[in-house]
Amino acid sequence: MSLQVERSVSLKPYNSLGIDVAAAQFAQARTDDDVRAAIAYAESQQLPLMLLGGGSNLVLTADVQALVLRMSGCGIGILSDDAGHVVVEAEAGEPWHPFVQWTLAEGLAGLENLSLIPGTVGAAPMQNIGAYGVEIKDVFAGLTALDRQTGDVREFSLQDCQFGYRDSIFKRQAGRWIILRVRFALSRVAHLNLDYGPVKQRLSEQGIDTPTALDVSRAICAIRSEKLPDPAVLGNAGSFFKNPMVSAELIEQLRKQHADLVAYPQACGQFKVAAGWLIERAGWKGFREGDAGVHKLQALVLVNYGDASGQQILGLAKRIQADIKQRFAIELEIEPNVV
Repeated sequence: MSLQVERSVSLKPYNSLGIDVAAAQFAQARTDDDVRAAIAYAESQQLPLMLLGGGSNLVLTADVQALVLRMSGCGIGILSDDAGHVVVEAEAGEPWHPFVQWTLAEGLAGLENLSLIPGTVGAAPMQNIGAYGVEIKDVFAGLTALDRQTGDVREFSLQDCQFGYRDSIFKRQAGRWIILRVRFALSRVAHLNLDYGPVKQRLSEQGIDTPTALDVSRAICAIRSEKLPDPAVLGNAGSFFKNPMVSAELIEQLRKQHADLVAYPQACGQFKVAAGWLIERAGWKGFREGDAGVHKLQALVLVNYGDASGQQILGLAKRIQADIKQRFAIELEIEPNVV
């Protein structure tokens, strides 16, 4: 078997929160054959199989009694280039931001608003990652996944993925599908999404009136760098809570007490509330207890100042959830996967 399996491996280098727990067994899959070998090995050892991408959307609360398989396969290629409409395919293990930068260097637009998001290509569809008005579903051209139940390889269309806000069939059927590679529909003619105010403001400050996709990417990288801590410097899993959807009636009630409430109307008639605003208004921004805390610049980000455990991070998150529910009658949902 070409798959190399190690025992009792610390996962601290493999999760962006920097939580130090051990995997009973650990391996890296660089090919489809490695993935199949890992499935067979885990079954032979009667071990659960846990998939790991970039570890940027993960809270590890205890040692993992499983074969942890890190998807490490890399490779990017252009599948078609027809009148400026370009389909690009990337392997699941490709780091997301370098992949976005590769597309921009190739003169391709579409992913610029998703710049500087941590994680891997294979993990992106699971969460339907999104930022600054763009989600994966907006640029999706298909993906290839392995069905662990049958061993078959299946091609997924946009409709098959059942994308929602930070949601997909892969998240709802957790553990069944192993995403192997993903395809994106990009363009050589930029159709920029500049609806997000801070992006337009940043470009204006730079004197850029007719921005390119690369200009937008650079502006977003600058904004994200100012707002969000670098996991390599301060452990974090990015946005820790989803922006909740609430009724128009509740919004009306809350605005009587909080005129500056940040909420955006949705087509369904509900409102999407900025979770970061709720947490900051409740006084949690900059809070620290031991090595678990809330970032001093971005209330939506929980951080590990050094040796916080997953249980401590999760405990803090639950306290914030309870407080927000009591103050605003809104339930916050944790965005990272808790293991």
